[in-house]
Amino acid sequence: MNDSIFRTSLRTFFVALFGIAGIVVGFVLILALIGIVTTATEAEPQINYTFTPEIMPNAQGVRKSLSEDAPVVLKVNIDGFIGIDSLTSEHIVKLLIESRERTLADNRVKAILLHINSPGGIVVEADGIYRALLAYKEQYKTPIYAYVDGLCASGGVYIAAAADMVYANDTSLIGSVGVVLSPMFNFSQLMEKVGVQSMTLSDGKDKDVLNPYRPWKTGEENNIKATITYYYDAFLTIVTKARPRLDRTKLVNEYGADVFPAPLAKEYGYIDVSGANYSQTLTALVNKIGIEDDFYQVIELSSKNWVSELFKSHSNLLQGTVVHRIDLGPEFHPQLMNQYLYLYRP
Repeated sequence: MNDSIFRTSLRTFFVALFGIAGIVVGFVLILALIGIVTTATEAEPQINYTFTPEIMPNAQGVRKSLSEDAPVVLKVNIDGFIGIDSLTSEHIVKLLIESRERTLADNRVKAILLHINSPGGIVVEADGIYRALLAYKEQYKTPIYAYVDGLCASGGVYIAAAADMVYANDTSLIGSVGVVLSPMFNFSQLMEKVGVQSMTLSDGKDKDVLNPYRPWKTGEENNIKATITYYYDAFLTIVTKARPRLDRTKLVNEYGADVFPAPLAKEYGYIDVSGANYSQTLTALVNKIGIEDDFYQVIELSSKNWVSELFKSHSNLLQGTVVHRIDLGPEFHPQLMNQYLYLYRP
C-alpha cells in the first residue's frame, strides 16, 4: 500500500513537472514567434494612416452606406486660421494622399467639395494648400467646388481659387485680397526713458533689420515691403486668373482688401453663385460629374481621435491646471507672429 502511494505521488510529481515544462516551452515559442513577427515588421515598414473615412449626409441630408465601388465626393474643410492646428498644407497633402487609398482606392473620389469658413492665415500655408488642390485636380481630373459658409477672406479666397465654382450663402463675407505682416514694435525710447540698454551682435548687412531695441533707420524696411509686394502681386494674379470676372484694376484701386456680402461679391466677381446653401452646392457638383439617383457618398477624412486628445501630455484634464489667457486677437497668435499673412483682421 505504501508502495502504491509512493508511485502515485511520483507519477503526480512528474505530470506536474512536465506540465510546467510544457507551459514554459510554449511561452518560449510564443516569444520567439513574436520576435519573428516584430523583425519582419521592422524589415517591412508599415503604412500609418492619419485619417478615418466618415460618411457625411448627401444633398438630401441622408447618410448612405453603399458598396465599395460607389463614387465619392470628398468633403474638405477649410475652417479656421490657415497655418494653425490641422489647417496646414502638410495636413491637407496627407489627406489628399489618403483619399486615394484603402476604401477610397481605385479612383473612387470623383469630386472635391471645399467647405470654407476662414479669415485666412499664413501666406506659404495658403499657397501650399492651393497648389496641393490644384495638382490633385489636374492629376485625377477631379472637379472642385467651394461652398462659403460664413467667411472666405484673404487666404480663404486664395485657396478658393483652386475651385472651378464658388458658391456662398447670402450672409457670408468674401474678399480681403491683400498681404499683412504681424505688428512690429520699437521699444528704444521706452528703454532710454527707464535707463535700459541692449546690444545685438550680428554680421551681414541688415541682419538685425527692424531691431526693436534700437531706433529704426530710414528705409531699412524696404526689403520686407518688397516681399509683401511680391506676395500681393502673386495673390492678384492667382485670384483674377481663377475668377475672370474679377477685374484686376478695380480689385487694386477700388475693392482693395475690403470684404463684401455674398451678393455684392458675386457682382464683383469674387464668387460665382450667391444665395446658395450646402445642399444646392453639392447637387450642382454631383450633376457636374454626371452621377444620378443619389448613388454616391460624401466622405470626410477625419483625424479626430478622442483617445489621443485625452492623453496628450499637455491636457489640462490630466494635469489639473487652469490656464488664464488674454486673447489679443489673431495677429498676436504665436504661430502667426513674424509671418507674412493673407489674413482678414477686422
